[in-house]
Amino acid sequence: MTTETSYALTRPAYVGQSHLVVTDLPLVSSFYQSMLGLEVIEKAPSGEVLGVNGLPLLTLTTDSKAQIAPRNAAGLFHTAFLMPNRTELARWLRHAAHNDVVLDGASDHLVSEAIYLSDPEGNGIEIYADRAHEAWKFHQDGQVEMATIRLDLQALYDSAPEDAWGGMADGTAIGHIHLQVGDIPQADAFYRDVLGLKLMARYPGASFFATGGYHHHVAANIWNSRGAGTRADGMTGLSDYTLRFNDKAALDNAVAALDRLEIDSAKRDGGVFLKDPWGIGLTLSA
Repeated sequence: MTTETSYALTRPAYVGQSHLVVTDLPLVSSFYQSMLGLEVIEKAPSGEVLGVNGLPLLTLTTDSKAQIAPRNAAGLFHTAFLMPNRTELARWLRHAAHNDVVLDGASDHLVSEAIYLSDPEGNGIEIYADRAHEAWKFHQDGQVEMATIRLDLQALYDSAPEDAWGGMADGTAIGHIHLQVGDIPQADAFYRDVLGLKLMARYPGASFFATGGYHHHVAANIWNSRGAGTRADGMTGLSDYTLRFNDKAALDNAVAALDRLEIDSAKRDGGVFLKDPWGIGLTLSA
């Protein structure tokens, strides 16, 4: 069975992978395997790469010197795993309910239906499914209509097929990454003005950025982290993530902007590596 590529991934750029530093690798890895249904793709003593059907999505590394990131540090708000369809979201919810996964919340955002939880070290996770993008409402300025209303988890659960859950479905991806930052105007200046992402929505204390009219590929908020400075090297939580460009021209524009603004970057792993204003690593690749 072939799954249609999610709309989020067909845009000019999208999030490819996320990399977390953890203190207890076996504990955190087993959570992502058993509770989220990711599979181990690569394994080394200091780290593991997890993904779906051979596609790497999440790298976990551990370091004995890792500093525990305070809750108000810049870094990860959540990694958002995008299900290929609503049925898979319901199927995952059914699995979660039967395995006593503790949920932090669930919201209907109009453009999507989202369930929130945390891994054993407090890294935020969103599991979501998009509504058909034809049904999204856009404002005249190009921003998308989003809201946060209660999601009827019982109705979603009841819609799940009663078959055995075999892990994350083929086609699951990281739909977006939501960051904790110190300052919203600074986030706008970096993600919109330097990297060329479009501002798709604003909430009090948060900006949502995307390419190609998606609701958001990257979000940034100051809800816990207002005024946060640069992350220390080797801090637990989000080390870095990848922004993949389907459109080589958009990548070239972003790299040219880095050079023009004299933002430090380095060629690495077939892409260009840099850090955002808070020291969160980012690899741009095509």
